[in-house]
This record gives sequence, structure tokens and C-alpha cells, in this order.
Amino acid sequence: MKKNILHTELCDMFGIEYPIVASGMGFVSGPALAAAVSNAGGLGVIGAASLTPDELREMIKRAKDLTDKPFGVDAPIPPQLDDVPPDATEETLRELIPAEAWDFANKFGEEFGIPKARGKAGLQALSIDITREWFQIALEEKIPVFVSAVGNPDWMIADAHAQGMKIMACVGLVRQARRLAAEGVDVIIAQGTEAGGHTGRVGTMPLLPQVVDAVSPTPVLAAGGIYDGRGLVASLAMGAVGVWLGTAFVTTRESCLETIELGYMSQWEVDVWKQAILNATEDDTIISRVLTGKTLRMLKNRFQENWVKKGGPELKTPKQNVLVSDLLEGVREAKMEGFTLPVGGQISGMIKEEKPAAQLVEEIVEQATHVLEKMGLGK
Repeated sequence: MKKNILHTELCDMFGIEYPIVASGMGFVSGPALAAAVSNAGGLGVIGAASLTPDELREMIKRAKDLTDKPFGVDAPIPPQLDDVPPDATEETLRELIPAEAWDFANKFGEEFGIPKARGKAGLQALSIDITREWFQIALEEKIPVFVSAVGNPDWMIADAHAQGMKIMACVGLVRQARRLAAEGVDVIIAQGTEAGGHTGRVGTMPLLPQVVDAVSPTPVLAAGGIYDGRGLVASLAMGAVGVWLGTAFVTTRESCLETIELGYMSQWEVDVWKQAILNATEDDTIISRVLTGKTLRMLKNRFQENWVKKGGPELKTPKQNVLVSDLLEGVREAKMEGFTLPVGGQISGMIKEEKPAAQLVEEIVEQATHVLEKMGLGK
């Protein structure tokens, strides 16, 4: 049998074949995508951010029916604001949003012809209590890895390790990496500003080796600006044990399937999102706080552009999510294509076709293997 020259410490840690992890993106990463990546030899991750706790448990059970391979769960850990209770709901958060912010949102909708939403926005209000429920469900379902893509998971580390669960956490700065590694996080994800979704301000190339050096021997995954086998090889060369891919999997056929089924997004909106990535160049993204209140990279769009141009409020998360939710539901219902907020990274310019997730994993592995062999390595 030919030697797997891509085998790393990450493969040993989770019993996987290739050091490729699919990001647990809210609204995108359900059991179909997670299972497809795991079955292809990588590590799939279910995104909990758009799910209620009961829905997360159901999604985990579905993934177990689709694969006997390991997979993880990813959930954000929201900051604890002074005026936001730990059990905050969408309704209680609405009451905390200033009247002038609501006035702006209403006038914004009127000016740009966004109709009043008839239905309820598919929004899961972020609270620390919900995150604790997600984590408890992952423990009960014996999930091997829990990922904190946003926030500090220090409070869950002891319980996770007592059960043999590993904890991963994303960072955008070296000092964050040092702190989390010292607290016992098992795998650090060094995410450069190129990444889609919530992201920082330092590029992957300068961030990754600095994080690797700072937290050694804690293993590090590379994230941000990676789509193919060349990106995997480059990440391994800089000391990473694998890659954490987000935007690359948004345009796979398995993405968003359960989100559509649950009614949190429409097929139209998913199609617009995927097409925006497929049509994008490397210069078609922007970092904004308009959607969540945190810096988030998305494809350029008229909603974000006009909100900023008119001086719209950018409240701290999770209030901003709630403030714009009704407007975005109106956009969905009216199918206002230019006003959607499609999340995606700078790597969007490389993605030109929708394909099965397993095919994407296979192509990354084949290209990475070819590059290493061409360099005279692993023969």
C-alpha cells in the first residue's frame, strides 16, 4: 500500500486519514456535509450556531446514521455583555436595542424598498446558556471534538477532557493562542484575515508560523485563504498539522441542506450565496460589523454598502444580529438578490464550480500529494 505522505499528528489524534477539517459553519455545516467530509477521510464538523439545542441533538443523530467516522461540533461562545443576561432570547434582546437603532432600521427598509417581513427570521439568539446546552449535548452524544470558532472555551475544558473530548479554538492573534494553549485547548486554529466569516486583521502567512512557535507542542491548524492542495502543503511547511476550511465547503452540494429543510434559509437564498462565491474575484470581499457586530468577511453587497454609507448602527453582538434580522427576512421573502449578505473569504476567487464535498477532499489530497512528490518528498 502506498504511504500516506499527508499523515500528521492530527490524523492520529482523531483517527482520520487526511489532515483536512471542514469548518462547522452556522447555516452551512449540517450532518450531510459533516458526514461527507468524514467519509472522505477528513474531519467533518456540524455548525450549531443556527440550531436550537434539540435540533443540534437531532443533527448529531443524523450524522451518526450517515457515517461511522469521527466528526465534531462547532459553536460560538458569545461575550457576556453587562446588559445581556446569560439566558438571553431574541425577545429579551429586542428590548435592549435602543429606539434610535430601530428607527434607523425601519427607515433603511423603507428607503430601499425592503418589505416588512411576513414570517419570523431564522435567528437563534446567542446566549451563554445556549452554548452550555450545545456543549452538554455534545458530551452526552460522545462527540470527540468540540470547536469554539468564536470566544473562549476555558470553562468547558475540564469536563471535555474528563470524557476524552478534545477542544479546538480559533485565534487571530498570537497572544490569544498563548492564552488558550496555556488553559488546555488541544488544537489551536490560527485563522488569517483572508478567511470568510468572523475574522481578524493579520494574514495567514505571518500569523501561522508565529502561532506555531508560540504554542509548541500544542498542534495548530491553518485557516484563511486555503482552498486546494497547494494551500495544504504550504500550511504543513509552516508547521501546521492540517487545515481548517470554510468557504471551500460552502459551495459543495451538501452544504445548507438541513438549514433549508428547517426553514432557516430558502433554496433561493442558498443559490444566491453559492453563486456569489462562484462569480467572485479575490477582491470582491469586505470586512464589516453590519451582520453580527463583530468583524466578519463577506461578499460585497448593497445592504452592507448602504448601511455603512448612511451611518447605520453597529451594535455589539448579539444585538446587531437581532437588529438586522427582520430586514434580512424581508430581503429573503422579496428575493432582493443584491441585498443578501453572503459570507465568504478571499479564496472565493479560486472557486469556480459546485462539487460534492468528497470530490473536493479528494482533489486537495491528490494535488497536495503531487506537489510533495514533485519536490522529492515522501517517496
